[in-house]
Amino acid sequence: MEAAVDFATPELLRAEVVVLGAGISGLTLAWRLRQGLSARSSSAQVLLAEASSRVGGCISTQSKDGYRWEEGPNSFTPTPALLNLIAEVGLTDQLVLADAKLPRYIYWERELLPVPLSPAAALGSRLLSVGGKLRALQGLLGFVPPPPGHEETVRQFFQRQLGSEVAERLVEPFTSGVYAGDPDQLSAVAAFPRVAGLEERYGSLFAGALQALRQRPQPSPVAIQPPPKRGQLGNLRQGLQQLPEALAQKLGDSLRLGWRAVQLKREGELYWVGFETPEGSRWVAARQVVLALPAYEAAALLQGLNPPASQLLAEIPYPPVVVVALAYPQEALPQPLRGFGHLIPRSQGLRTLGTIWASCLFPERAPQGYHSFLSFLGGATDAALARRQGIPPIPTLSPEERAQIAHAELSQVLLTRRVEPIYLGERLWPRAIPQYTLGHRQRIAQVQAHLASQTPGIWVCANYLDGVALGDCVRRAEALAQQLLSQA
Repeated sequence: MEAAVDFATPELLRAEVVVLGAGISGLTLAWRLRQGLSARSSSAQVLLAEASSRVGGCISTQSKDGYRWEEGPNSFTPTPALLNLIAEVGLTDQLVLADAKLPRYIYWERELLPVPLSPAAALGSRLLSVGGKLRALQGLLGFVPPPPGHEETVRQFFQRQLGSEVAERLVEPFTSGVYAGDPDQLSAVAAFPRVAGLEERYGSLFAGALQALRQRPQPSPVAIQPPPKRGQLGNLRQGLQQLPEALAQKLGDSLRLGWRAVQLKREGELYWVGFETPEGSRWVAARQVVLALPAYEAAALLQGLNPPASQLLAEIPYPPVVVVALAYPQEALPQPLRGFGHLIPRSQGLRTLGTIWASCLFPERAPQGYHSFLSFLGGATDAALARRQGIPPIPTLSPEERAQIAHAELSQVLLTRRVEPIYLGERLWPRAIPQYTLGHRQRIAQVQAHLASQTPGIWVCANYLDGVALGDCVRRAEALAQQLLSQA
């Protein structure tokens, strides 16, 4: 915990709810709370405080010389709640959708191979051997060893279910793409609950998939018509940053930028949050405080008030990830270039986790005649790789060195001739994506129990809980808003 700031004579403010952190979780939550509370009382207030000078958290869109790229999340699955939120803040005409049929590739043995997305494609795929395909089919039909009786890692679960080839060549790179994670550390049931839960509920993946198809719920109504097709991914015409900025505009004076929470204490039924602000020190009193912050920041604020919850939150790891944005002339690339991007299994010896072919996905991402790419380096496995190879970890390299790695590996994987890249920029996220390691679900349940018993009125709402996608953040925020409004 940082040294306490002197709040001897600050200006005092009151709010019904204080939300800390203006990422997509905090913004959505504050907006839903403001809507609900203003309908009941003109005096009820929501205050959303953000330590930095901008909203959006890890959502960050950059533009330069006719290029536009994302430094954080690059797209979203268009869930009904997220689509309705986009429509509500006036961005319906800004929605852009990627072709659901764009192929995804795996770089395996010096070749880009498409990920099979159908049984027929799987039969003809060169990504798996004949033995690997037969082993996967055996697992899909339920002929697998029984569960071991303890929580499995991602690799253990998928290797038991579908075989070692599927685990190494498909699951491992997918895990890198979603979590920048290590399949030997992540919990299968926490990181991939829908898949891992099929065996738990129905006895096998095959039986579970059949039941899921039979019991598929009717789609929720959405404000955007026609609704996106299954498998499509979304973005906004000017980039994902449009959504947090539109929410910030809706919130108006309920949002305070440059307000950094440094203290949290309790007096009776009220919580007092101490802030450092551009105007000096401030205290805000509230009945409810929501920490829409990364786990390590929430842990720091709770250290003195709820030590058990603080300790559990501090245990959640966040590996570093670097996003390098490069562009190339069209003539240096395969013709025609069509795809979502490629992932690289760790066994291939490259340091790039994967690359998104950004200008193939969405319009206006690159000038005519050029293509832009986002390469992701680092992640949970990079430190061990660096030790094995006797090379510096990705975060310790200079931006120029990281760009050289990204370019060299794109040249090996994708380019058809030697050419210098157009360097657009990079973003180092020292603590990028929360890792759902073994014991994660129990850890979160204990956090929630400690908050409820020791500090009722303090809540957490962030992507380390049960899903890292933007749609998960919106889902959680809206559910918590309903819960808080029901208690108001």
